[in-house]
Amino acid sequence: QVHLVESGGGLVQAGGSLRLSCAASGRTFNNYAMGWFRQAPGKEREFAAAVSRSGGSTYYADSVKGRFTISRDNAKNTVYLQMNSLKPGDTAVYYCAAGLTLYNSDYYLDPSDYAYWGQGTQVTVSP
Repeated sequence: QVHLVESGGGLVQAGGSLRLSCAASGRTFNNYAMGWFRQAPGKEREFAAAVSRSGGSTYYADSVKGRFTISRDNAKNTVYLQMNSLKPGDTAVYYCAAGLTLYNSDYYLDPSDYAYWGQGTQVTVSP
């Protein structure tokens, strides 16, 4: 079992920045690829970013590429999402997720590959 707790959400003006954190407890953190997903009101949950268990491989949705950066600190059992140049369209509840993997370079884009999810943190970007 992996328990995930997100933090760092809030209200920010367009063009601003936020840094989300996701603290993990339970099983060995560095056995898991990590991902960030988001869900806006009335929309389906969508992939935002993913990082391999080593931190050496990352992948981003086109909508956030160049503005968001995912990273992880395995010594602190924490994954981060640095969000810059925020837009009103980024408004959503952001969730982190953990998916078990055998390979250091693997990451997942499909939410069904993630077994564990946090409770989410609200990000609101005003015009």
